[in-house]
Amino acid sequence: MALTTHPPLRFHARPPALAAAFHRGLPPRRARLRLCRCADAGKAQAQAQARRAYPYDEIEPRWQAHWEERRTFRTPDIGEGLDTSKPKCYILDMFPYPSGAGLHVGHPLGYTATDILSRFKRMQGFNVLHPMGWDAFGLPAEQYAIQTGTHPKITTARNIDRFRTQLKSLGFSYDWDREISTTEPTYYKWTQWIFLQLLKRGLAYQAEVPVNWCPVLGTVLANEEVIDGVSERGGYPVIRKPMRQWMLRITSYADRLLEDLDDLDWPESIKEMQRNWIGRSEGAELEFCAVDQEGHDLGAILTVYTTRPDTIFGATYLVVAPEHVSLPSLTSEGQRVHVEEYTEVAARKSELERTELQKEKTGVFSGSYAKNPATGEIIPIWVADYVLASYGTGAIMAVPAHDSRDHEFALKYELPIIKVVSPPNGNCDPEEAYADDGIMINSSSSSSGLNINGMLSQDAALKVTDWVESNGFGKKKVNYKLRDWLFARQRYWGEPFPLIYLDDTNEMVPLSENELPLTLPELDDFTPTGTGEPPLTKATDWVKTTDFLTGGPATRETSTMPQWAGSCWYYLRFMDPKNSSTLVDKAKESYWGPVDIYVGGAEHSVLHLLYARFWHKVLYDIGVVSTKEPFKCLINQGLILGEVEYTAYRDNEGRWISADSGSSLADCYQEKVSADKITKVGDHYVLKDDPNIRLNARAYKMSKSRGNVINPDDVVSEYGADSLRLYEMFMGPLRDSKTWSTGGIEGVHRFLGRTWRLVVGAPLPDGSYKDGTMATDDKPTFEQLRVLHKCIARWDTQPKSVIDSFVLLLAPFAPHLAEELWFRLGHSQSLAYEQFPEAKDEYLKESEVVLPVQINGKTRGTILVDKECSGDDAFEKAASDEKLSKYLDGKVIKKRIYVPGRILNVILDQQKAMT
Repeated sequence: MALTTHPPLRFHARPPALAAAFHRGLPPRRARLRLCRCADAGKAQAQAQARRAYPYDEIEPRWQAHWEERRTFRTPDIGEGLDTSKPKCYILDMFPYPSGAGLHVGHPLGYTATDILSRFKRMQGFNVLHPMGWDAFGLPAEQYAIQTGTHPKITTARNIDRFRTQLKSLGFSYDWDREISTTEPTYYKWTQWIFLQLLKRGLAYQAEVPVNWCPVLGTVLANEEVIDGVSERGGYPVIRKPMRQWMLRITSYADRLLEDLDDLDWPESIKEMQRNWIGRSEGAELEFCAVDQEGHDLGAILTVYTTRPDTIFGATYLVVAPEHVSLPSLTSEGQRVHVEEYTEVAARKSELERTELQKEKTGVFSGSYAKNPATGEIIPIWVADYVLASYGTGAIMAVPAHDSRDHEFALKYELPIIKVVSPPNGNCDPEEAYADDGIMINSSSSSSGLNINGMLSQDAALKVTDWVESNGFGKKKVNYKLRDWLFARQRYWGEPFPLIYLDDTNEMVPLSENELPLTLPELDDFTPTGTGEPPLTKATDWVKTTDFLTGGPATRETSTMPQWAGSCWYYLRFMDPKNSSTLVDKAKESYWGPVDIYVGGAEHSVLHLLYARFWHKVLYDIGVVSTKEPFKCLINQGLILGEVEYTAYRDNEGRWISADSGSSLADCYQEKVSADKITKVGDHYVLKDDPNIRLNARAYKMSKSRGNVINPDDVVSEYGADSLRLYEMFMGPLRDSKTWSTGGIEGVHRFLGRTWRLVVGAPLPDGSYKDGTMATDDKPTFEQLRVLHKCIARWDTQPKSVIDSFVLLLAPFAPHLAEELWFRLGHSQSLAYEQFPEAKDEYLKESEVVLPVQINGKTRGTILVDKECSGDDAFEKAASDEKLSKYLDGKVIKKRIYVPGRILNVILDQQKAMT
């Protein structure tokens, strides 16, 4: 891509914040007013100029405009010039949600890493697909619309514009021609199409399920959106309420989701999280007959699931979930009031709260009993919220001697505890539950004929399972913690379901594919209805429709899809974003799939990735995609924490108290101390004025409430995008959490300034820079080439010997500066597709080594010698060395020990030297 000829650039010292405002489109007066908010604007500008190591504020907007005008990073389609004989690399960032807060400096961490890799792969000759888009449906935009009366479409577009501007200001090489948003009808047409395919295959269905209902928000919330009984967003009360909802049968793919994890290049911790979420277990379903206190049959069977059928003789009570469908019939009249009160309280808790191991176990007796099929004994049926209706059968047999939760519950309510498993070595704490395998004891019954005494636990489990199957008391069962995906939200801002219900029969009828997309109607009132009905019910003209086939009256589905829906398959649409006839062209998917590198936060390690894998496997089964998995390699970037905060303590009289004073700090109040008033002594921080006062030093996650958010716009204004990019990459390993330090970015900025001056030269007296560079046509020396090629082999080093190659090495990290230097070096094309330098072995070999020199066994210095240097030559060089010669002059040498390339040890004759 040839560069446009332009007049010689003269870079001058414009205040960085003002320059950044110019290229963001702010009027100069507004930009100056922003600077004048400082107490001393002139001083602030002078300080900023002093930190300005090179004219990044003119270089960066110039090259960003160049890339955009020439669509430098556009990846051509197959059939439009893409050379498919070249290797491909699909590098993808996790779909961002464009919040109103914009970016903070933690967001660009992953984006910078993927951009560096994308630029590097292009320079290696790969076809690179590196797109960006927006996961823009969801609750935050709808809540903002309710609060302000602004349509979510407007705020979403505004937020996207801000995100896009911020990302472009950082010089990321996205192919913006492929930009997509989940809120565009041309996109969610295909989200709706996928739902219809799921429906056709019986993978989408409706069911009455207990959900987390938030009356204030007027919507169903996922378990992860409920914390301590209130909504994560807004802190509103949440209750458990049965509702008819759309579900996706992800459990049908549980085994494949589990098995295919083994082939993925993902962090093992993330794969283990998914395995635990799927939670495959093998056990048995056992049937207990419900009876009254006298043992009379109540005509009901209670089925429980257990992974330890070997412990059936230790089952001393049953527990059912508060939502269990049989609970009303199992509750005696004497206990009904207590049971109803308990279930009402349980309905206000999330599943995560109820299953927390540390929480105190609570429950209530149902008033009914059951008969243990193995022992024939009558045992009570209790109701407790630590049992979930969504797992297994919603009922368990409690074996308190061998399960910690059951043990805690039995102790609290004085229920029997019968030990039936003995550790192999016979040693266990009698006050605790023993949950491991062992040898069966107290496990036989003459009435049932079952005897497993003396057997190992695993063998006993198999025998019990065979026994219950042969006697009609149960069966072998594989179970999963994974639940079917609740796929409906009572919200406005989401994808409409492509369904209608016939008014005369209430039959559900899917729309035909040629009726897609079914677009959202315009609404002015997004507030909850208060009845549980979704906001879309207010769009009466849209809700009331006709059946396409019969012309009869019909009603549309008024729930919308969850935010997860659009983000399940966006990686496919990036391959073919403008296709109106199919979700993705087969040839394009076959070439680009799967995603080679997928980078995002660990907070998406379960649900988003699990749901995307599920949809991908369905699409694989119906022939839309050619791979079994969507993401080949997954990388989770760590957090960037705010700057370290220093906290000191004062007593009631205002005296400083050291942070290591222990319990005496309880009566003290905390005080933040600025960094310029502290110093580090050893591993601790202390006051400069009183080193006896130790402080607490800690970095916190960036948040508005702490006031420690660093806005990348400000950093770009002060130091430039290249400085921010390079600093974030050199803070530490990508996967680790790191602490922001303004001092650190200043150091990186100075390095880029030295690079600029190395190539361009020092500024002229008026502050501008001359045209061109300091580079000459002189042939590089062997030593210069050797240093350069060592740099190529270890590309995070910083040599300055051979300018062209050095600039290419720098380009993925600091692309704006590199492009400017490349242009000044006389090149007529962008370096974006130049060949990345390759190291040559002949320049990597060390011809010289640093040789330690010892005198009488004590190291006194080093000398630089040829690798093949002889002992005599090494001694001669040591003797002529200014530092070493003072140890040898006038001395008698007794012996020389020389190990080539390792050491020279000169042994002096101390007696003769003394005479």
